[in-house]
Amino acid sequence: MATVEKVSVALSPELLEMVKGAVDSGRYGSASEVIREALREWRLRQPLREAEAERLRKAWIEGLESGPFAPFDIEDIKQKARSRLVDAIKK
Repeated sequence: MATVEKVSVALSPELLEMVKGAVDSGRYGSASEVIREALREWRLRQPLREAEAERLRKAWIEGLESGPFAPFDIEDIKQKARSRLVDAIKK
């Protein structure tokens, strides 16, 4: 096993109870095991978070480049939706 270094971690009462519960259930042998697994999961999810952030950045830029904002007329939108509903019912 690689060199292990002890660190101190401050947890909220809720998180501490979750860690204690995981250990008390027998799923984990110690709080350290719970934290190590959480960190491994975090490391695996990081690329997904980065990909999602990049997707949102691209969508934001695409929105900005699509032109100026035009206000919507909610009554017009509702009327068009009602017309489509009536047409769909007729078919």
